[in-house]
Formats: sequence, structure tokens, C-alpha cells
Amino acid sequence: MSRALQAGCVSIGGRGVLIFGPSGVGKSSLALAMIDRGAMLVGDDGVMIEVRAGQVFAAPHPNIIGKLEVRNLGLLEFPVSASVPVALAVQLDREAPRFIEAAEALEIDGVVLPQVRLWPDSPVLALRAELALSRYGLTIS
Repeated sequence: MSRALQAGCVSIGGRGVLIFGPSGVGKSSLALAMIDRGAMLVGDDGVMIEVRAGQVFAAPHPNIIGKLEVRNLGLLEFPVSASVPVALAVQLDREAPRFIEAAEALEIDGVVLPQVRLWPDSPVLALRAELALSRYGLTIS
């Protein structure tokens, strides 16, 4: 059974990256920057989550499918990915540690996902998120 989750999500190479953070921190801007680098939108500020075979899947929310809020421009239409297995959670956090030894753990509906906190005010935030996916993201089979 799926449920709504307040988070953004993009798909990179068939692996989902959930994006969390407080209002106004830059979740949609990160998604937009990642899309510019080749990711595909799953959802902006709302996705549907479902656990299947011990894996978390994110899918577009039916009420906002294909829409991404671009600050100062409004809600714009983007191509959207279908359901994607989630490999990493990114928490945008101005108190994020400078160095980490390992990803933190985030539990969603009984499934543990790796989570990395990233400082949101970086001009290379999308690159950092992609590197976190490469280094700490789950391998999807």
C-alpha cells in the first residue's frame, strides 16, 4: 500500500534520491540542478512511497505529477519518471557536518535507507548529492 511523503525525489540511472529539508531550504532548486545534470523528476514536495520486497519505491504524487516549483517562475512541467527504487535520502541541513565517515540511517516504513546531510548553500550541491549517491547509495538490483 502506498502513502504520501513530503519530500522531493529525482531518479539517476534508475536509483531514486529523496530530498528532505525545511521549507525554503532549496529542495526544489536541488532537484532542478540535478535534472539539469541528467536526472529525471519523480516528484517535487510530494511523492508516493511504497515498500515492495524489502525496498522503498518512490512514485509521482498523482496531484502534482510532472510539476516542479521553480522559484520566481512558478510551477513548471517536466518529464517525470515512473516508480523508482530509492537508493539514498539527502537531508538539506545548514548544520550538516563538514566530514562524515558513513551515511546516517533513515527508516521508512521499516526499511533502512542511507541518509546524508548536505549544506544547502553550495554552488555545487547537485554534484555533492550525486557523489553521495555514488559513495553511500544502495545498489539496486
